Amino acid sequence: MSILNRESADIIGQLREVLADADAVIIGAGAGLSASAGYAYDGERFHRYFSDFEEKYHFRDMYSGGFYPFASLEEYWAYWSRYIYINRYTDPPKPVYQDLYGLLKDKDYFVLTTNVDHCFQKAGFDKHRLFYTQGDYGLFQCSKPCHRKTYDNESQVLRMLKSQLDMKIPTGLIPHCPVCGKPMSMNLRSDNSFVEDEGWHLAAERYRGFLDTHKNRQALFLELGTGMNTPGIIKFPFWRMVHEWPNAAYACINLGEAFAPAEIRKKSICIDDDIGTVLKQTNAPLPGGF
Repeated sequence: MSILNRESADIIGQLREVLADADAVIIGAGAGLSASAGYAYDGERFHRYFSDFEEKYHFRDMYSGGFYPFASLEEYWAYWSRYIYINRYTDPPKPVYQDLYGLLKDKDYFVLTTNVDHCFQKAGFDKHRLFYTQGDYGLFQCSKPCHRKTYDNESQVLRMLKSQLDMKIPTGLIPHCPVCGKPMSMNLRSDNSFVEDEGWHLAAERYRGFLDTHKNRQALFLELGTGMNTPGIIKFPFWRMVHEWPNAAYACINLGEAFAPAEIRKKSICIDDDIGTVLKQTNAPLPGGF
C-alpha cells in the first residue's frame, strides 16, 4: 500500500488515494464533525431556542445549561425536551454527514463515535456498523439506574415540547422509570450511572470484531473532529493501532487540532480545515470527468 505520496502537494489528492486503496475504513468521529454540519451549541442557534432560559439564568450555551440545577423537574424537562429535539430529531443545517456517507458507502467501514445526535443513521449509515460509545439523545434510562435498559423517547419529547408553558412542562409529562418509579434521565455518559444496555454491548462486540478481522489488511483510520476532551476513546487507540498495524494509515481532519505523533507521521495525513469543506473537495469530480 502506498500510504502517502510525499512528493504530492495535493493533500486532497493524497486523501483520495488512501481512501481508494483502503480495504477498510475505521471512522472516529467527535463533536467537531457535528459542529461542521451546523449543530452549534452557542451563538445564534442557542439564542433562537433558549432566549428565555438565557435571560433568566444567564448561561450562554446549551452545554452549560445542561448542567444547570433547575429548581423543578418541570423546568428541567422543558429545557431538555428542546435540547433533545433540536439536536436529535431535527436535521443538521449542512449535508456534512451525507457527504461523508457518499465517500464511504461502497467501502467496508465501521464508525466509532462520541457523538450522541444520531446523525450517522439519519445520513444513511448502517446501524450495525455504528458504535455510539457515549449514549444517545434519543434514549431515556432510569436515573438510579435500577436496571440496564434504555427507552426510545421521541414521542415523550414531542409531547413535552408541545405542552410546555412559562418554561415548564405539565407535571404529568415528567418521565418516570417503569420499574422503580424514579425519574428518568438521558442515556448520556456523564457519571457512573450511565447504562450500557444490550445494544451498546452488541455494538462494542461488532467493533472489536471488525478490528480483529482487518488488522492485517490495508486499513485507514479516519479521525474527524475529535479533540482532547476524551482522547482515550478514539484518538489514542487510533494512534496506537496505526503504529502497530503494518498496513494502516491515519487521516485526521479537524479545524485547529489536526496533528499526529512523530511515531506515525509518515503514515499520516493531517488536514487543518473545516471537515465539511474537505469532504466536499474530496467528493468533487476530478478534472476531465475522471
